[in-house]
This record gives sequence, C-alpha cells and structure tokens, in this order.
Amino acid sequence: MKITGVKPWLIKTAASYWGEFLFVEVTTDAGISGWGEITTTTYVANRALCVMLQQISKIVEGDDPAQIERIWHKVFRNFTYMGSRGAAVECVSAIDIALWDIRGKVLGQPIYELLGGPVRDDILLYTHPDQRKFTTREGVVQEIRDIIASGHTALKFDPYAQQGQKNVHGIAREQSEGYLDGSMTRKDEREAAELTALIRETAGPDIEILIDAHGRFDVPTAIRLCRSLEEAGDIDWFEEPVPPESINALRQVREKVSAAISWGERGHTKWDFVPILEGRLADYIMPDVTWTGGITELKKISALCEAYYIPVSPHDAAGPINVVAGAQVMMTVPNFYRLETSEWNLSKYDHLIDKPLDNSGGSLKLNKAPGLGVEMNRDYLADNLIAFD
Repeated sequence: MKITGVKPWLIKTAASYWGEFLFVEVTTDAGISGWGEITTTTYVANRALCVMLQQISKIVEGDDPAQIERIWHKVFRNFTYMGSRGAAVECVSAIDIALWDIRGKVLGQPIYELLGGPVRDDILLYTHPDQRKFTTREGVVQEIRDIIASGHTALKFDPYAQQGQKNVHGIAREQSEGYLDGSMTRKDEREAAELTALIRETAGPDIEILIDAHGRFDVPTAIRLCRSLEEAGDIDWFEEPVPPESINALRQVREKVSAAISWGERGHTKWDFVPILEGRLADYIMPDVTWTGGITELKKISALCEAYYIPVSPHDAAGPINVVAGAQVMMTVPNFYRLETSEWNLSKYDHLIDKPLDNSGGSLKLNKAPGLGVEMNRDYLADNLIAFD
C-alpha cells in the first residue's frame, strides 16, 4: 500500500467557535483513507496550514502508510531550519492521526488496541459552559445546573474580560491584532472572582472547577488573578497563566500561587514538555493531539509524564477527530485525568460524522470500530468546502 496524497478539507460549520474546521485526509492506492484534524484558532493560520499540507503531500506520496514513525520524522525534519514547531508540528499531527486511522482500518482494530490495549472502559470528561448565556445571574446558574445534570463532574471556563482597545468590529486587540497587554483592571478582576464564586456555589463542593487564563497575562497580573480566584472559588487548576514562550515567567507564577498549574496546549512535541517536567512547573499536562505531534507524540508525552507521576489531560477546542484521537490514546494511558470537550452536548458534531459521539454520564464511550472509530461525512464536507488559494 502506498500514500497517494494529503488533502486539506477547510470547511464552514456552525459547530466551530471560529466558524470553520480544518480536517486532513490521507489517501492510499488501496482505496483506504485516514482522517486527521488541525483546526487552529485563526483564519490566517488555517489557510497557511492548507498550503503547507499541499506541499507536504509531495514528499509523502509513494510512502508506505504503515511506517508511521518514519513518516513522522520525515515531515518534522523538513521544517527543522524554520523552527520545527507550531505550524510544522500541526501538519505532522494531522498526517500522523490519519496514518493511525489507516493502520487501524487495515488491521481491523481500534487505535487503542494498537497502542497496547485499554486500561479503562471509557474516558472521563471535563467540559465548558456556554458563556454566551452568562449575561445574567440566572443564566449562569441554569447553564451550570444543566452541565451537572448531564453527568459531568468537572467544568472549565475563562472568567476574564477581554482587555484593551477594541477594533471597528468590537473585537479586543489581543484577538484581532495579536497584541498582548498582559494586564487586567481591578473591576474585571473583581467580576471574575464574583463569577467564579457563583459557579462554585451553584456547582457545590464536589464538582471540579478549572480556570483557563489562555496564556495572556504578565507575571504580576497572573499571580494576583490566581490568588483572587483561590479565595473566591476553591479552584482545582489555573491553566496557562502566562504566554508559553517564557518558562521563567511560568516559574515566577508557580512560586507565588497555591493553585495547581495546568500547562501544555501550546506545547509542541516531547521536547517542549521535558523542561516543564524537569522544572516541576506544572501539576497537570494538557497536550493537544492535533497540535503537539499527533497520536504518536501524545503517547510519548504521556509516558514522560507517567515517569513524573503527572496526570495528562488532553486539550480539545475543535472538531470530532480532535476528541476521538485524544480519547484513543488516553484509553491506554495510566496517568490520565480527563479529556476536554468544548461543550457538554456533543450533538453539534452529528452532521460531520457517521455516528454520534456518546458522552452520556460525563464520559466518552469509544466504539470498537477500526481506526479512529468514526468516518467523516464526505458529502457535507464537500458542500461546505472553503477555498483557500
């Protein structure tokens, strides 16, 4: 069997917070295709990845799709001199996930069976409230109650207002221009603490509450904000307190707060995680299977964390392949904590895949179908394809 091509599918969909998903199909001369995903958080990045994938297709065409490790390094090392991080690793991720999907289909086994077999029956989840409903106290309370009624026992949210000058569309500069101020007003800090306290009061003492700072604060602000939430809501982790570029900044925050630190959605490959583990800078590691190097690399990062007794909790902010690819690996990982989903109701993915994802009772149940266990709805993808040239 030989690879015949790598095709990016950039599609328009209401199921995405950003209005689009980026799936990747690897085709073979045997008629078996595998699917990956690398949806990013900006339109520019998604389109740049599409162009990169078209070029990568030329260097893997004719390769044996079973040689997953060799192809991983072949693609990765083609980008070494431009940094071999970020966009390059995301391309590696999509292709790697698709190759594991193909391998599972060829052997008639789900991916987790090829990774050593399961150590659990299902995948415990944490999820997000729909913060668009947080316009009133009653809206907050109802949304949290709905999550708890669904069976989820952990939830994550970002309580902080977007800071800084807005552009003509009303979007904060840190989103529209990549500008990072790093600060937070006392008023917004107080409102974040009040929201967190309300969610803790509504959820009760047994629900785990996780805070996402989205890596956008400077050191003194991150310390101050974390401390205020420790007092207000008995939080279970404080995620990405500072931008990922500086380990020293993370260390400064780590030394001054009591809350557990979660890090890793912007970590690319095992090499980014080694200094975090060696420096004892995080209590939870949260790689994204679609960004950190795919199934191959997520399994290796998880093994590194196991040696430090650090739990792994894969990040997910995109589509159904992101969810199931991370879950396939976590079925085999002893030091697994929870898998993230962007909403508690996953029916928003139903039109994209051949069978609904079962997250009843707050855990994901993988089926025993080969590969990833889901097939993409090719007709829907074709009807909603976005031109990127």
